[in-house]
Amino acid sequence: MASIADDFQSRWWALEQKLMDKFGKKPDVEAVLFLVGLQETGYIREKISKEQKQDLMHVAICTILSPSGYYIYEGKDEEGWPHFKQIKNTPVMNLIEQEAFLKDHILLYFANNNF
Repeated sequence: MASIADDFQSRWWALEQKLMDKFGKKPDVEAVLFLVGLQETGYIREKISKEQKQDLMHVAICTILSPSGYYIYEGKDEEGWPHFKQIKNTPVMNLIEQEAFLKDHILLYFANNNF
């Protein structure tokens, strides 16, 4: 009998494979968050600064954690960037747990967006 962890891992690998097929290289969690940030903002530029990359990843984290009630979308600023308000703190976790927590929310995001 397959465990929940096995199902989670196979769903993550399937997502990695789809992204690899689309972009030609295997993404890590940060790369996937960056892609979600690009998707959510439409911020496509030839050169993206380190600060802009961090902003995009922040948008991604707020976006993927919103369905679980951690953030609420407040609207866009004059430059078109989405803004969120934190509603509750994320649980205290070690790095391995944090990565699994983010991966789980990333999988939900892609499922909800029919990817």
